[in-house]
Amino acid sequence: MPRFAANLSWLFLEHAFLDRFQAAADAGFHAVEFLFPYDHPAETVAERLKAAKLELALFNLPPGDWTKGERGLASLPGREKDFEAALERALHYAEVLGCPTLHVMAGLAEPGPKTDAAYRANLERAASAAKPRGITVVIEPINHRDIPGFYLNTVGQAAAAIDAVGADNLRIQFDFYHCQITEGALAMRFQDHFSQVGHIQIAGVPGRHEPDVGEINYAYLFELIDRLGYTGHVGCEYKPATETLAGLGWAKPYGVVPKRS
Repeated sequence: MPRFAANLSWLFLEHAFLDRFQAAADAGFHAVEFLFPYDHPAETVAERLKAAKLELALFNLPPGDWTKGERGLASLPGREKDFEAALERALHYAEVLGCPTLHVMAGLAEPGPKTDAAYRANLERAASAAKPRGITVVIEPINHRDIPGFYLNTVGQAAAAIDAVGADNLRIQFDFYHCQITEGALAMRFQDHFSQVGHIQIAGVPGRHEPDVGEINYAYLFELIDRLGYTGHVGCEYKPATETLAGLGWAKPYGVVPKRS
């Protein structure tokens, strides 16, 4: 049975960020993930995780200046020092929070010799720094409808970068939502690249709402995930159509059952 993690940057937005941990636990989740924890001291976030008895599955490196449209630094030539600083900060948070997986966002850039070289060098740097700490680094192909111009767009492109770097703790963050929009053939692509998958995320297509709404047959994919032996978390990174709790019926057959008050 898939182990679901509530993405607290998307779910339980009815609460302030630090209050979402307990809300997720009360809703029946045993794990969470989020985009960025850096607005709060790592020790404060760790306290909320511990109080709610939650595992932390994943979060992202600082992406650069988000307010100015930056969506990652890894593929940007000339930004190596900024990337190193982001990596150092993320590794500190990961150690304090006990997080086993970090997502490195590629950024906005066109693939080409210079950006490819910068990307692979930064991935090698990240994987090398993370390995002694027991941390896996993941990279996520993102569709160009949601983030136009994002460097990493296809699963094949991610697989090629991982092969080029050759680090055994560098893997794919396989987001079925992004893959369906960009490429389709989800089951085939997931099976073909399963050996490189380090984390999974889900959302309905086309609206990015609950996974039981839209064109993706998640019941089939969840069975496939189990059959292939995936033991990591499945991040629920979707926009609730209304309130978070109202749309969680899809998860009850998989063990996400609200606690009784």
